[in-house]
Amino acid sequence: MSVLTLRLAGPLQSWGASARFTRRTTESAPTKSGVIGLLAAASGVERGDDEALAALCALRFGVRIDQPGTRIRDFHTAHHGVSGASMPLSERFYLADAVFVAALAGEAAVLAGLYAALRAPVYPPFLGRRSCPPAHPVELGLHDGDSLHQTLTDESWQASPWYRKQRHSEGTVSLTVLREAEEGEHDADFQRDQPLSFAAEQRRHAVRTVVSRTVDVPNPAATRRRPRHEPFDALEESA
Repeated sequence: MSVLTLRLAGPLQSWGASARFTRRTTESAPTKSGVIGLLAAASGVERGDDEALAALCALRFGVRIDQPGTRIRDFHTAHHGVSGASMPLSERFYLADAVFVAALAGEAAVLAGLYAALRAPVYPPFLGRRSCPPAHPVELGLHDGDSLHQTLTDESWQASPWYRKQRHSEGTVSLTVLREAEEGEHDADFQRDQPLSFAAEQRRHAVRTVVSRTVDVPNPAATRRRPRHEPFDALEESA
């Protein structure tokens, strides 16, 4: 088994799982359907190709929240392209200045193909919505023989430098990992973001099980604590 890791960072991200009608919400972390959609676009998979999509959905998925970002709300107005009539006002939610590490585990050949596709994408990747391009290339690397949880534990902290400096007093930081449940893990939650079809006429998603875990990673911006100065020590030494 291999694991492909991605760095998902940009000015704005939006990962909807239950958005409907004029209210388009975002989850606090990337969804599996959103990341699979990113990989499908990079690989050139068309929306109606459910067979190719199924091969991607068979990958096990997990995400680490390296920098949670800030939730913001935006209002959208639109007009009908033919009649010019005003469309309903909609509100859309985004995550600003967030950074995540996503990981997908599966067969080495499949992940190697996805890694190559990300380096030369057929369609440009975006972070949940087309209006949210990534700030940097999303591919981090391929890891052979590692488990999903272990890879998300070992991957270096990907938060922005300014965010790491805010926690310079901490030698290690505790980060939340959301990943698909393994056999024997009974404290799982449920999320409807397992894509079955991206066809425009009928998008379909199934429920998958997700567990929340915490991992500790080193902080490269940590500073050594200065020793406390005690002026009376000099008097004790001379006595």
